[in-house]
This record gives sequence, structure tokens and C-alpha cells, in this order.
Amino acid sequence: MSGFSDAALEKKLAELNNSQQSIQTLSLWLIHHRKHHASIVKIWLKEFTKAKDSRKLTFIYLVNDVIQNSRKKGPEFRDHFGPILAPALKLMGQAVNDENTQKRLERILNIWGDRNMFDSKQIAEFRKSLESCLKRRFDNGEPPVKISRRDRGESREMLENVKENKEQEDPDKTKKERRKSECNEVIQFDKEGKKEVHITLSPKLPANDAPEPEELVKALQTLENAASSDGIVRKKITELPPEVSDVSLLSKISDQAQAEMLTGKVNEAVELLNDYNGRLLKEMEDRKTVTKMLHDFTAAQKELLVQAEERLQEYKEKLSKVYQVREELRSHVSSLPDLSQLPDVSAVPLPSAGDLFSLR
Repeated sequence: MSGFSDAALEKKLAELNNSQQSIQTLSLWLIHHRKHHASIVKIWLKEFTKAKDSRKLTFIYLVNDVIQNSRKKGPEFRDHFGPILAPALKLMGQAVNDENTQKRLERILNIWGDRNMFDSKQIAEFRKSLESCLKRRFDNGEPPVKISRRDRGESREMLENVKENKEQEDPDKTKKERRKSECNEVIQFDKEGKKEVHITLSPKLPANDAPEPEELVKALQTLENAASSDGIVRKKITELPPEVSDVSLLSKISDQAQAEMLTGKVNEAVELLNDYNGRLLKEMEDRKTVTKMLHDFTAAQKELLVQAEERLQEYKEKLSKVYQVREELRSHVSSLPDLSQLPDVSAVPLPSAGDLFSLR
């Protein structure tokens, strides 16, 4: 993945378009470079302010994607985007010129509220910034423009990569259809009117249950240095003198010096054993945590596997139909007459204009 620089980010924002692939690609790049979150937010706001009104919604989609997909890795983007989103949405309100854009902004705010991306006070502030600007425009006689069906098709439902929770499903749907509907499937239309379908498989488990792969790897790596694998400390414990743990040997102490020496050894043994027992307890808790993470991760992967297998089967069926069409096409082409076998009419001269109109 390319390195971060202000110029690189400015270039990527300039090339950003409203396709799901473009937004997700840049979002992943930003999350990868999240240690530069302060610069990222600053440059985003500068480029958002300069962007044409028609591109501002795409910038909001990018923020939505970044915040939702980075929340498990840390709150940096949420915390730094939070203070600037109110003025940004105020600018966005000035750029809104149709009902669909307004509805999409409202939907994003609803998602942020429902998923606790921001607290209720911030969401209220965002709404106030957006709606106050919209109200002022409409009070001045600038109602939203109703766009045509064709325009709606060109920009249909290009929303964040994670959809809102679906409403109650049709009880008559089959199990396969229900599973299919739980995949995040975003349908878009490009400028030429060609249909693009972007599918993201997602487990049915709650988003916070399954750990990210890097989180699981990190948790497993911590167990490499667990207390139970510390051979040095275990050796020290086995080498402790028997008198520190055997009360019957106390009768052999005959003077104060021997008692003080044994007291020192006992204190060292207590400190060593207390520390090691504490580490063992910590290891037990870590292993319980890792066990739960593995369980949740395995369950999520099994669900993803089922979805992937169903998707594979679906596309195998589509491929079979394409093969069938190809064979039918070949058969049809082979049944067409061979033009090379037709009589050669080039040798017969065509009548001239004079011949056609000459009077006899």
C-alpha cells in the first residue's frame, strides 16, 4: 500500500468518485494510515470545502465508510471528524438541490445514531446544522428540485458499505433467500446506465462479536510469552530450598542467625511465588478471552463460508447459462447459409443509368 503524504491524499480525493469501489479503496487506505488521522481530517475538510456541490455527498460517504470500518481499530477518526462534521453538513445543506440527496443525508445520520457512532448530542447538532441551512433556503423560495427517474437511476442508493438493518422480512422467503438478503449488496448505476452490483459478504453475528483477524493474531501472540512457558521462573521455583516449604524443618534452627537467613529465603520465595501466581491468573484470563475470540471468529467464518458457497453456486449456475447461450449461438451461426457458396454476381455488369432510362 502506497505511503502517506498530504499531496497523495489530495490527489486521491480529487480522483474520488461515487462508485462503491472508489470509496472503499480510499477508505481502506485512510484506515491503514490512521496514525496520520489529524492531517487526514484537516485535508478532507479543505478538499470538501473546495469540491463542487455535486461531489460533496461522495465526501460524506467516504467519512461514513472510514468511521464505521475503523471503530474496532480505534476512535481516532470518529473523535477528529466529530467536531468538523457540523460545519461540513452546514455546507452540505447549502449544496443540497434535490430530495434524494436530502433523504440520503438523513439516512446516514439515522445510521450514525442507531449504531452509536456519535452520541445523541452530536447527532442533534449535525441535524440542526443541516436542517437550519435547508430551512433557510426553502424559506427563501428555493424548494428542492424533483429529479427525473433517469437521474434517480444514475445515482441510485449509493450508500455506505454496511446497510441499515432491514425491515421485517417476508415470512414466505426460503432459507436461502433469507441468507442472501443478509449479505450487504449495493446496486449502482454508472453514467452510461450500465448496472453494477457490488456484494460484500457479512456474518449474521453482531458486528462487535467477531474480532478482526489482526486482533486475534495479536491476542495469540501474547500467549507466546505466557507464564506457563517461562522456564526460567519455573526452574527458580524448583530450586527453592526445601526448608522454605517444610514446617518440620524449622526444628533444626538453633540460633538467631539461622532464623534470619531462613526468613530472608522465605520472603524471596513468597515474592517469587506471588508474582508467578499472579502471572498465571492473568494467563488464565487471557486464554479465556482468546477462547471466546476464537469461538466468535470461527462462527463468523463459518457463516461467511456458507454465504460464499451459496454465492459460488449462484454464479456457477449463471456461468452454465452463459455456456448454454454460447453453444446455442455457435449452433445458430453454423446453420446460417455460407455466403461463399452463393453464385458470384460480380461478373454480371449492372445496367447504367442511361440503360435504365433509355426509351425504346
